[in-house]
Amino acid sequence: MKLTVRSPAFKAGEPIPKTHTGEAEDLSPELTWSEVPSGAEELALYVDDPDAPGGDWVHWVIYKIPVTTKKLKAGIAREARLNDPIGTLQGKNSWGTTGYRGPMPPPGHGVHHYRFKLYALNAPLTLSAGATKAQLLSAMRGHILADGELVGTYAR
Repeated sequence: MKLTVRSPAFKAGEPIPKTHTGEAEDLSPELTWSEVPSGAEELALYVDDPDAPGGDWVHWVIYKIPVTTKKLKAGIAREARLNDPIGTLQGKNSWGTTGYRGPMPPPGHGVHHYRFKLYALNAPLTLSAGATKAQLLSAMRGHILADGELVGTYAR
């Protein structure tokens, strides 16, 4: 089953606005989704850049999102434990920090593709705050009911 992931900040395949990048305010974009299947108990999301020079670069890991949540507002705080949405946890990005860090590809490296990957899970995750993308993927194994993806681009 597929989830539909959207953002009012950019359309699929189009550039991510500078305000959501490391060149400006570095705010997470607003994200919305639909088609969460019945039986889902929790949502999880990560953002990565598979075009990074050293391989996959992780920009955001956020999980334990309540299934009743229909969107993430813009500018989510860079805290490990969130009150909005309540109970949501954030993990480590490739900088080793918590929360969202936006696009900042090397100048002249061409267009990079940023995958906002959302998952609906059939069981609550047992991860603590601060998990990596690899830990998230491992914990989700066997529990994914549906997933969806929004890809934005950015170049410097």
